[in-house]
Amino acid sequence: MSRNHGLNRRAFLKNAGMTAILGAVGTKTALATEAGGVLSSPLRETYDFDEIYSRVGTNCTKWDGAIADFGDIEVGMGIADMDFRAAPCITKALAERCEHECWGYLRTPEAYTQAIVAWNKRRYGLDIDPATVVLTTGVHPGLIAGLLTFSPPGSRVLLTTPTYNGFYGDLRFTKTVPEDSQMNVVDGRYSIDFDDFEQRASRCNVFILCNPQNPTGNCWSPEDMMRMGEICLRHRVVVFADEIHCDFVTKGNKYTPFASLPNKEIVDNSLTFKAASKTFSLAAMKAAWYFSTNPDYLARVRANTRADLSTLGMVANLAVLTEGEDWVNQLLPYIDGNHDFAEKYIRDNIPLVRYTKAQGTYLAWLDVSQVIERIGAKRTAEEESRTSTNPVTPSMVAQRWFAKNAKVFMNPGHTYGTGGENHLRMNLGTSRRLIERALDNMAEALQKI
Repeated sequence: MSRNHGLNRRAFLKNAGMTAILGAVGTKTALATEAGGVLSSPLRETYDFDEIYSRVGTNCTKWDGAIADFGDIEVGMGIADMDFRAAPCITKALAERCEHECWGYLRTPEAYTQAIVAWNKRRYGLDIDPATVVLTTGVHPGLIAGLLTFSPPGSRVLLTTPTYNGFYGDLRFTKTVPEDSQMNVVDGRYSIDFDDFEQRASRCNVFILCNPQNPTGNCWSPEDMMRMGEICLRHRVVVFADEIHCDFVTKGNKYTPFASLPNKEIVDNSLTFKAASKTFSLAAMKAAWYFSTNPDYLARVRANTRADLSTLGMVANLAVLTEGEDWVNQLLPYIDGNHDFAEKYIRDNIPLVRYTKAQGTYLAWLDVSQVIERIGAKRTAEEESRTSTNPVTPSMVAQRWFAKNAKVFMNPGHTYGTGGENHLRMNLGTSRRLIERALDNMAEALQKI
């Protein structure tokens, strides 16, 4: 195991912080010199994703939140946003807009919707009618508008679990009830239990599809989605396709938009929710969209939607959708390499943890059942639950154990629904040097038990 990268926590934070303040954005555009000293056209700008770019002290949830909750955390690998320096087009666009020192009411630019349509067409061959694109302040507000439309309080919402824990917050807000259809898992790879799925669909109004699936990393095949879509259509269940992670797909895999399926009836029974916030780490900018080929569905959900969009959010999102493609095209192989690195490192050096490379997202879903057993997490959870106002789970104990002994923060698996227990979610959207530091710490801590 390599521990020669010299990442002392204080030194690393100090140096990374200075990099954040003083450093240039990525590697500056290279210029080729022609004969006679005349500069030719600029070459493509390249970006240094290995740079450790400190976020500590910026009130970010991923780092400062973890430190506030657990103390001396060396590597924050929790909430799903990335640690990379922003795409240069974002910084440039925001700086230019800030030169105009007036911040009155915003008129949403038509170019934003056009950029959304062009992005989906260019990258996925998906034709979206611009008139069907509804802007919202995030995927969550969009989903909530949909739930308010189709799921009265007390009704059930179908989820294939483990799934994104944020859905449960949306359900609590709308006073609806999760109906977990636990997926099958073999050697770390998840699949739909279609018999269970159909049984549960029969008592639901809405199915929230996560594609690619957070946290398991599944990129659903057209065949799987067609089968889910047919079941939902048969039982009059509206499909909400949350495809916010769609731009992150690992080598050899493919993202298929639900809206691209060949059966028009199935597609018409759905709405798709997307954003640029995962792709470009713009979560704080609060901008997203949804669309549907069903005008009735669209009109009904639109009536429950109120989008309070910010000027800077619009500026940043328009910039990345029109100018950020080269940045993300360079990022994706780096993320894929992070998955490869983590999978191999864990296999070779951390026998108590198992990880099967995700097909999509920048998230690693770690099976820590052997760690939970070794540290007596179930017994600890039971004992603490007797005196705690809130239940304590084994995955919470494992999360706390790694935070204390390895100084690594990850998300506890029980929050991702049925089947999530005995897991932790690790965010690989960061410098590979930090991933190595986290895995080194985890391996060293586990060797002592």
